[in-house]
Amino acid sequence: MVSNGQVVVKFGNILAKHCLDQRCSMEVLRATEHTQSISSQLGIVARVKAVTGESKASSELLLSNVQNLIQAVQHVLRAAEAACVKGLRQPPADPEEEEVAAFCQQWRKNLTQHRAKEALNSDRDELGLRKTQGAKAEPTLMFLGQEQPPQSKTIPKHPSPRKGHMVMDRHL
Repeated sequence: MVSNGQVVVKFGNILAKHCLDQRCSMEVLRATEHTQSISSQLGIVARVKAVTGESKASSELLLSNVQNLIQAVQHVLRAAEAACVKGLRQPPADPEEEEVAAFCQQWRKNLTQHRAKEALNSDRDELGLRKTQGAKAEPTLMFLGQEQPPQSKTIPKHPSPRKGHMVMDRHL
């Protein structure tokens, strides 16, 4: 969990560096710093728990830190989505930065396709409001991230869905 938190921190720092909108960049940095802090805390708690052994209090503290880390990562991803929508500068020839940019571009492409499909096929009620029943949720970075195999260093063009998930652009 701690190492995955550090991956999100690295992602957030790269994204904030290339974000065109200053407010979005600052929000991504704030969320990234919070995630870094909680990830470090979790690492400390896990090491202490490993030394002290099983106790209810240490298990509860560990669980609480894991939950806080999950919430912090979700905050980074929501801030990253806003940054991606606002736009990103072209990254230099750094492979990690190119990977982040490609990941964000894929998500933005999925979002654009989803919105275009919804605009063409939207069901409206008698007041002209879009019906929410049966509507598909917009793609999120978290959703796209779940589609990525964790050991992969490349961004696949069409990630394969995991059990219980579906890829939005495959239904277009």
